[in-house]
Parts: sequence; C-alpha cells; structure tokens
Amino acid sequence: MGYRVGVDIGGTFADFCIFDEESGQIRTMKVLSTPDAPGQEVVAGLKALQEQFGISPAEISYFTHGTTVGINALIMRKGIRLCLFATENFVDVLELARLKMPDPYHLLSARPEPLVSRSLVEPVRERMLSDGSVDIPLDRDSVAQALARAQKAGAQGIVISLLNAYRNPAHEVAAAQLVAELAPDMHVFCSHRIRPIIREYERTSTAVIHAYVQPTVARYLGALQDALAGIGVSAQAMITKSNGGVMLAELGKTACVETLLSGTAAGVMGASFIAREAGFPRVLSLDIGGTSADVAIIQDGMPGFGNAEVVGDFPVYVPSVAVTSIGDGGGSIAWLDAADILCVGPESAGSTPGPAAYGRGGTRPTITDAFVALGLLDVGALGYGMVRIDRDAAKTAIAPLAKKLGLGISETAQGIIDVAVSGMYREISKLCSRRGIDATEFSLLPFGGGGPMMACFLARDLGIGQVVVPPVPGVLSALGGLTADIRNDFTAAAYFDLGFESLPELQRILAGLEERALSWITRDQKHAGIPALSPFAEMRYRGQSFEIEVPLQMDWIKSGSIAAIAGAFNDAHRQLYGHADDAAPIQIIAVNMVVTGHSPKPVLPRLPLVAQAAQPLRQMPVMLDGTEQQVNLFQREDLSPGTTFDCPCVITQNDTTTIVPNGFRGHVDAFDNMILTRDVTHAN
Repeated sequence: MGYRVGVDIGGTFADFCIFDEESGQIRTMKVLSTPDAPGQEVVAGLKALQEQFGISPAEISYFTHGTTVGINALIMRKGIRLCLFATENFVDVLELARLKMPDPYHLLSARPEPLVSRSLVEPVRERMLSDGSVDIPLDRDSVAQALARAQKAGAQGIVISLLNAYRNPAHEVAAAQLVAELAPDMHVFCSHRIRPIIREYERTSTAVIHAYVQPTVARYLGALQDALAGIGVSAQAMITKSNGGVMLAELGKTACVETLLSGTAAGVMGASFIAREAGFPRVLSLDIGGTSADVAIIQDGMPGFGNAEVVGDFPVYVPSVAVTSIGDGGGSIAWLDAADILCVGPESAGSTPGPAAYGRGGTRPTITDAFVALGLLDVGALGYGMVRIDRDAAKTAIAPLAKKLGLGISETAQGIIDVAVSGMYREISKLCSRRGIDATEFSLLPFGGGGPMMACFLARDLGIGQVVVPPVPGVLSALGGLTADIRNDFTAAAYFDLGFESLPELQRILAGLEERALSWITRDQKHAGIPALSPFAEMRYRGQSFEIEVPLQMDWIKSGSIAAIAGAFNDAHRQLYGHADDAAPIQIIAVNMVVTGHSPKPVLPRLPLVAQAAQPLRQMPVMLDGTEQQVNLFQREDLSPGTTFDCPCVITQNDTTTIVPNGFRGHVDAFDNMILTRDVTHAN
C-alpha cells in the first residue's frame, strides 16, 4: 500500500492529487508552474508533499502526469526543423490541405502556414496504387538526392509520407532504411507507423505534427524519469493520453502525438468520474484554466470520443476525448480593437507574469483581474496560499481600458466578464446544435481554477438549471489521471464491401489487431490484469465520402454475423443523420481496436446527510451584475453534506473560488459536491 499521485501542469499552477491506497483519503496541492523550466514544478511539488503531508517519494506507488510540453511546442511553433519526403507530383499535400477557410464567415481569414514549408518538401520517385500494388518501384537515387538537399537546408528530421502507404508501407520502410544508412543521426518518421489512415492530408499532417514535437517531448519525459528516480520515486511514470487513458512515459517518447491533449483529456476523465460516481446522467464539463476554456459532453458517465481534434492551428487525426475549445481562461487579456470594441483573449498572461492582481509583474488586465476589481476574488490568498490578491493592481490594470471606453472601472470589469461569457455561450450553442442536444437537459460541471468562478453566469445564459461543483474542482485534471485506465488504439486499413466474400479478410484484420493490442498491453505496458478488447469499424454506404465509426462485438466478426454488423451501422447512421438504407451496400474503410487495462481507482464515499443551514464567515461588499451588493462569504470546508446556503454568495477554498449570483440556491450532496440550482422564474 502506498500513495497514488496524479499531476497536471497548467498555465499558472501545477496541480497535485494524492490518493492514499490504505485509507482512501484524497489530498490536493498546487505549486506554481515553471514554463521556462518544464518539469521542475513536478520535483518541487513532490518535495512539498513530504514537507506538508509527510509523504516520502519512496512511498509513491503510482505516478501519472498530464503534460503540455507537446502542445506548447506546437502552438508556439518551437519544434524541430523538418523536411517532408512525398511521392513525386504529390508534394503540395500540406499546402492544399482540404482547401477550407478557417472561418467561412471571415473573408480575410487565411489558413496557417504548414509546419513544413513548401521549400522543404522533397519529391521521391515511386508510386503505390490504392490496392497496395506497386506501379513505380522506389527510386533509391531520388531518396538519396532528397536527403542531400534536406541536409543542406538544415533539416533536423525527415518525415516520409508516400502515396497509399496506409495500404502498403513497403516504400516508406525502404526509404527510411536508406536514410538511416546515409544519415544515422537524422530523426526519421514514417506516416504508416504513426497513424496508418486513409486520405493523404490527414495521414501526412498527423505524421508531421508528431515529428515536429517528438524530440522535445522525448527529452522532457527522459528528464522527468531521471528527476523522479533522483528523488527516490521507484514507480514508473505514466503519461495521460489524448484518448483518456494512460501509458508508460517510456512509450510516450515514441508516441508523442498521442499526448498532445493529455491534460485536457485528463480533466474530462475526472469530470466523467465525478458524474458517474455521483449519478449525474447528462453533464457538460467546463474546464477553465489560465489560458483557455474547454467543454465536453458526458453522458452516462462517459465522454464522447473523436478522431480529428484541432490542436493549435491543425487537425490531429488520432483517437481523443472529444473536447471543444469555447473561450478564454482566467489569464486571458482584455483589449480594445481598432474600433475601440472590448475584446478578450486569445492572448494570455500565463503563469509569468500572470494577472496583475497576482503581483508578479503583470500589468495588462485579465478576466481574473475583472473579478478581483469587482470584489469577488478579494478574499486573501489563492492557490493554496501561492498567490496573494492585490485589488489595487487589478484596478490599475483595467483603468486604461476604462478611460478609453469612457466607463468606470467596475463597469469595464463587468464588461470583460460579459464579453468572455457571451463568447462561451456562442460556442456552446454551436456545439449543442452540431451534436443535436439541448443544453437545458444537462448539468454544468465546472472545474479548473476558473471554472467555478464563471459557471453560474454561463449556466444562467444557457438556461441550464443545475451547476455541480466537485469537491476539488481546481485539481480535477490531476484526479482524472488517477481514474484513467491503461488504454491504446490500433487501426488497420480495410476498404472493402461488407459481405460474406470479404469475411475472411475482416477476420484476418481483427486477429492481427487483437494480437498487436494484447502484445502492447502485456509486453510493453507490463499490465498483469485481464485486458478488455473493443473493436470498431469505420463504415459508410458505398458512394459516401466519409465514414462513421461503429462499435462492434468480437463475436459478430469471429462468427461471421454480417447481419449484426450491418445492423449496427444502419442504427448508427439513423441516429446520426435521421435516416438509413437497410438495403444499400456497405463499405468498411478501416477496423480499429481499443485495448483497456483497468487500474485501481479512488472511490468516492457516500457521506451521511445532515440537514443544516450554513453560517457565512462574513458579509462582503461586491459589484455583482452591475449593482452594489452585500453577499455571503462561505468557506467550502464548512459546507458539509446536507448543508444548504443562501445565494448570492462567494465560496472560497484552497484550489478555486465559486461565485454564485442571484437566482440560485445551494446545497451539498452526499458525495460532497456543491449543487447550485437555478430558479427558472428568476429574471437576470
């Protein structure tokens, strides 16, 4: 028995969640992030664990970590210099992309510059046909010439993405071997090894993104492993993945593209855990950190999953928890555009210098400063005492905006909050329309340092009737890492009609995926338990342009139940599009396999409810919804299960602050969640 430790690094803080395997107790802690020295906050936090809780590194039995190193390198474009080897006459794949404008409502919008400039894309003479047969053999001289030009241009890595390599990778393998012979120190990446999917742009783009961040992520993970071993942590480090699972950090060095959304996915898994344990069937999770706000749809305790999430400027075609960025974080900066219209974000003050109110050198106004200026965060220390609030500094930062707008500081601060909330409202409304759901039928579950701060305002605008604030919302992503299972996704191209004549090929593909999945989880992950295998097929009607992923059962494929497979697709198509054609021929484009190894998880105890009215610490003067008010200030630790409390109010705790405007009433449930119920008859 020991301690299971989850760590998530955000823009301002690194969050720690510690689960005592013997007592079941959960402890939390924050330390400041160190963006200039990634990973140092982890070591500092583990040392603080020993100082604050007496937990020595040797007692840590499990360690999982959500990393932002890869996504930061991608967003800030600080990856390595790459050269792309593409099939001759197909060298414009990154430039052409999908010929879509980023914003169809903005006529001047432009697609981002590719990570590999056109001058660094080299043609390779070869041609593999769509059925996997060779039309033009690989010309080794063209590979050698492309390598020479890449070296002369200062390339640090080579991405090889050749036509139809998902079907037959022989030419990519041969080209990589030749590069390794001629330039053994060069980083070489093959698209079929990273994600062997149909469609050239999607496969090439994913391979390029992986290659762009891989050396940076690998160095970081190696340094993390060394640092953990150096302070006496014997447990092997685990890394959270974009798909909501975890894997050994050692494997993360060569599967970097799978970790780009690791912190974001961990938060959604934490929210799913809370929703599942406490019995909330339909939840919108709201993750607001220092730099961004993200939302996910959770139904029956499980999030949705997708294969094409946008990370930074680019789509990444790997399995991931379906998360949509909807707005700005607490550190997002307010500014005026050329027409003196108030805008918020996307630029963030980050951890250094941070919001002006943190007193760490920030001078530009942020969303956090707006709440501070209104008196809503003027409650002393934040982030486990790591930050002291300076209200005068917040007002000073907002003053230039207020002067230009001809408004008072309080009016400007309220405007900053209103602009941020309206942007989130717009994006969530669009998301709900795309997914065919009604937001009013869902609860809103906020987390992150800024989630509980803004959730009630957003719920009020969306017409959501219930806000569920978990016990430790500020560190929920770290908790999510502790609730995640070992998980990986495998894929194989298929591209044939569904029928009895194709059944042997389908069974062969399934057997190969099953073998790869079991080998990965038992040999590579050293998982001793019984893994779960879940097959999926990417299917479409013949003639359709795009496919949908359909969950299957192993027995259907092994027993040859074509009718069951077709029925599952027709049902999925009907649910998604409102219609299906049971007689139309169906194509299978790819077969996927998800392997899961279950890990021990914390258990949320159901606590006895003791009915009582909470007593506030004091009344505090604030500006709320444009009016001066006296509101109750509560300490979260004083709100035990069964407690009710009056609103409007402010609830403070070590990891975040919850702000509840007029029109809500609050109570605490048996799982220590704070339930804020909106009075639908209350006018805003």
